[in-house]
Amino acid sequence: MACASLWLAGCAGVRTIDSDVQSYSSLQQIPAPPTYRLQLLPSQVALGPQFDTVVQQAEASLAGVGLRRDDSQGSVIAQIDVQARYIPDSWLLPGSPYNPYGGFGWGPGWGWGWRGGMVWRDTGPSLHYRAVQLTLRDANTQQVVYETSARYEDVWVDDQVIYRILFDSALNGFPKPPQGPRRVNTTLGAPTSAQPASSSAAPAAASTPATPAAKPK
Repeated sequence: MACASLWLAGCAGVRTIDSDVQSYSSLQQIPAPPTYRLQLLPSQVALGPQFDTVVQQAEASLAGVGLRRDDSQGSVIAQIDVQARYIPDSWLLPGSPYNPYGGFGWGPGWGWGWRGGMVWRDTGPSLHYRAVQLTLRDANTQQVVYETSARYEDVWVDDQVIYRILFDSALNGFPKPPQGPRRVNTTLGAPTSAQPASSSAAPAAASTPATPAAKPK
């Protein structure tokens, strides 16, 4: 109960959202005119209001970098996608502080053996995985001019907040972001805040771009 109280107290304060981002761009400046046409997949249209919320978050992030939606005369075509799942038993993954097991290692005797052992302790929380993808194509040539993705794994999740932050992170540095993988950190004043207070980008180890999978439920 004491641990739960500390965790809840932390939720009410400042929170840092770490997004793993990969961006690739051939743009030298913001498209002229700064407009885009949003192209949704049939499966996304079929989700109806459920996906409309994601669209609104993507539109807000695109507006934040100076792009306005114009489905009749957009200079670029925008395609978006999101993923949502949780990682079951993630508290058992190597390196987790909740992992009750030891690991394999060499001992003073012969062969392999267990080091450490199993102890009684509470199971840890499962990780939530969220990811977004955004692609911009030139409306005339159909060539991809901007490709970016952002992903997030943590025990805390609020989809309306996280997806907006992920789209903002994916567009960090637009139209000429650092190429390849990096980490973008966003600081929230409270978990329910829809607008990030601040964000910064830093190089990160290579990560795998998000690929279309399960839709948010």
